[in-house]
Amino acid sequence: MNKHLEQLIDLSIVDKEIDAFEPQIEEANHKYEAILATKEGLAEEIATLEEEIKAEELKKQKNELHLAELSAKLEENSKKSAEIKTEREMKSLQLEEEIAKEQVTFANEEIERLEKVIDNKKDKSAALQTKMDELEGSLASVKEEVDAKLAEIDKERQEVFSKKEKLVAGMNQKGLSFYQKIRRWAKNTTAVPVKNQACMGCFMVISDKVYADVIKGEEITTCPHCGRILYLEKEEAAHEA
Repeated sequence: MNKHLEQLIDLSIVDKEIDAFEPQIEEANHKYEAILATKEGLAEEIATLEEEIKAEELKKQKNELHLAELSAKLEENSKKSAEIKTEREMKSLQLEEEIAKEQVTFANEEIERLEKVIDNKKDKSAALQTKMDELEGSLASVKEEVDAKLAEIDKERQEVFSKKEKLVAGMNQKGLSFYQKIRRWAKNTTAVPVKNQACMGCFMVISDKVYADVIKGEEITTCPHCGRILYLEKEEAAHEA
């Protein structure tokens, strides 16, 4: 096989190894990021509940203030009753008292309802806080585990990068430039094998002439359909021989 073709095939294999590290890194980070995202989600829920609690407490304060005003009004009306001179004044005062008492009842009921709502939200917030504290406790150990895995992956990746540097250093720059041009769009299918006389990049059948050139391996042959670099794997080459 042509030396330059062998180098391009080797380079394509090394590039695949390098690209394979990305999903490994993502997988390693996933557990930590998932816990972190859950923790952040809980923090947002707690913040929302705290704002809702403040709003409910403000409503409660307004009702308590209104209740105090009503109590003062009823006390004032009680004093006025001693000064009533006509039946009309008495009926008017009684009507005011009835309305005030109804408002007092409503205010008390509303305060009671709001207290239950506030207590419920506080309980929910406390439960979420407990859950968030538990996650916080596990984050450190998970981070340590992830860092160890990433260090292991990085070590392996550096070894592959070193292998690529040595390979590229001994390559023909024209051939390397040609390879990189195809790799920009073909990614990890820049150099692909031919099986059953078909390109394994686009899966189109190649002509007998192109196939014969691939079998010889004397020159760099590209697929006439997709432009990828073609070669025969050892098993296929042995079969054709």
